[in-house]
Amino acid sequence: EEDTVTVGADLFKIEPGEGGAPAATEAPKEESAPKPKEEEPKPEAKAETPKPEPPKETKAAPAPEPKKEEKKPAPAPAPPAAGAKPAAGSRGETRIKMSRMRLRIAERLKESQNAAASLTTFNEIDMTELMALRSANKDDILKKTGIKLGFMSAFAKASCLALQEIKAANASIEGDEIVYRDYVDLSVAVATPKGLVTPVVRNAESMEMLQIEQEIANLGKKARDGKLTLEDMAGGSFTISNGGVFGSLYGTPIINLPQSAVLGMHAIKEKPYVVNGKIEIRPIMVVALTYDHRLLDGREAVTFLVRIKEYIEQPGKMLLTLPQ
Repeated sequence: EEDTVTVGADLFKIEPGEGGAPAATEAPKEESAPKPKEEEPKPEAKAETPKPEPPKETKAAPAPEPKKEEKKPAPAPAPPAAGAKPAAGSRGETRIKMSRMRLRIAERLKESQNAAASLTTFNEIDMTELMALRSANKDDILKKTGIKLGFMSAFAKASCLALQEIKAANASIEGDEIVYRDYVDLSVAVATPKGLVTPVVRNAESMEMLQIEQEIANLGKKARDGKLTLEDMAGGSFTISNGGVFGSLYGTPIINLPQSAVLGMHAIKEKPYVVNGKIEIRPIMVVALTYDHRLLDGREAVTFLVRIKEYIEQPGKMLLTLPQ
């Protein structure tokens, strides 16, 4: 108080001190304080956001169900295809599980291809004499015995006679041994709705043609009626297959293991044939013999088929042959 102040002189000097510091420190404290408060609701928001996600997953779950319903009607168009014509460009498919019989047949046939050294030889047979014999006697035989005389019995009888000469064709391989048989258990291939079966005519070598024909007819009926037993199909030492009833001209039948050979008959067709130096139209059947080359050589297989040809072309020879 009562000091003289000179004009232009400094009245006071302001120096940085405690008065300004607290203001600066307090300001950041106020700014930092709200930051954690703003961050705290964020995790709560994250916790809330997953809540709508579960309903999305539940909505996606039922999506496959309509797909299953769409697959079910897919096979439905298959049955109408049998009666009605499919639409143009249709590419429908039907899946059916294989029957036990079909699976077993497939297994046996593939086993035969894998195990046997299969080879097929062919020959032509003039059926003129046998057809004449049948035509002359079939009506009489049918009236007296009720047996329908066909060609199968003649081929069966001829096979039995040829097998007595070529014994290897009636044999089988078991391990490292060859089993030769004095009897002929003849397997006859029969087509049924369920598949191919081969019932057996036992001791066919001791039967006459009419007896063989009757037994083949009985077994064929049992096969078509589904009444064959395991005993009817067990065994068999040689097989005859007649694909000719379906119109087959040529074929290579598959060996029915453990047998060593199978004879294939085919359709009879009229062809130009040389007889005594002249060309004539004759009913010709092509026959095939598929054999296991492990057991039969070519000479034996060809000789067997030539014997069949001789017996069929001259049926009288079958009545004049001595048992061996």
